[in-house]
Amino acid sequence: MLDKLESLREQYRHLAAELAKPEVIADQPTFQKYAKAHAELSEIVSKYEEYLNLTKQLTQAKELLADDDPDVAAMAREEVDSLEESIASCTQELKVMLLPKDPRDERNVLVEIRAGTGGEEAALFAADLFRMYTRYAERTNWSTELLSVNETELGGFKEIIFMVVGKGAFSRLKYESGVHRVQRVPTTEAGGRIHTSAATVAVLPEAEEVELEINPNDLRIDVYRASGHGGQHVNTTDSAVRITHLPTGMVVTCQDEKSQLKNKEKALKILRARLLDQIEQEQRQKEAQDRRSQIGSGDRSERIRTYNFPQSRVTDHRIGLTLYRLEEILDGDLNEIIDALITTEQTQKLENFK
Repeated sequence: MLDKLESLREQYRHLAAELAKPEVIADQPTFQKYAKAHAELSEIVSKYEEYLNLTKQLTQAKELLADDDPDVAAMAREEVDSLEESIASCTQELKVMLLPKDPRDERNVLVEIRAGTGGEEAALFAADLFRMYTRYAERTNWSTELLSVNETELGGFKEIIFMVVGKGAFSRLKYESGVHRVQRVPTTEAGGRIHTSAATVAVLPEAEEVELEINPNDLRIDVYRASGHGGQHVNTTDSAVRITHLPTGMVVTCQDEKSQLKNKEKALKILRARLLDQIEQEQRQKEAQDRRSQIGSGDRSERIRTYNFPQSRVTDHRIGLTLYRLEEILDGDLNEIIDALITTEQTQKLENFK
């Protein structure tokens, strides 16, 4: 580990020297590339230098343990114990920093929520989940953009797709993929019986155009007149767009904008993210044959969490975490759950740390 850290510190120093050269400063693309790499190394190099400083202090403190003055020796023992504790903590932080990073972590995400079993109650729960994620985005200073929605008469969603834009969005929201289950008495239930319903959540990292080129000849684009219940989203022009990716049969529709061009742009954004996710899912399935999965498989068919209204309880089944503050969580207070999932994943990875 120390050899790796020393190598990173040398890279950091080399980049700092390069950034000071006039010819590099004049070459903006190269300067920006080096500056980005330098900034990415800054945190771990700073932590490594803190570690080196602590070990130096520990060596000095140990020398005082043999002092003839018992008071000095006692003070040295206290300092040694404190420094050893700090070094252990610092070492753990460095190990986490050295864990391989998911290159998609910093990306924006597309979140797709679909009502599952439970009819209208499932659609209303899908709306609750949408509000939960938009409130979480607000708390995290991220922005959201609605891409596609299929509403029900009672204000629920059969399907809703939206984008979350913000630094590190995928690094935290990726744990939300899966089946979310709700247990409560529906407003439509006269007998007061508790019903169980479900909604599926898919979190896809935004795909960049350079990353996934789509051959225009592989697309069939149909336009039609938008429609909706209760007179909502109804147009008198053919602004709705349906895009079919012929090689895979994947279909995306978008009709929420009045502009056909904007609907097409949104539909392509959704299609690109889904295609990239499909490619990456296939790759992960191959890799899963050679290694244990971490926090579940991320499979959308896997039940990950239960929201129990009568008990005000939320349980994440992947890590056995139960919290009795359902109202706050549905209002977007998700950090405790997400932090626990990240910690568990890091712990599992550290078990295999080399």
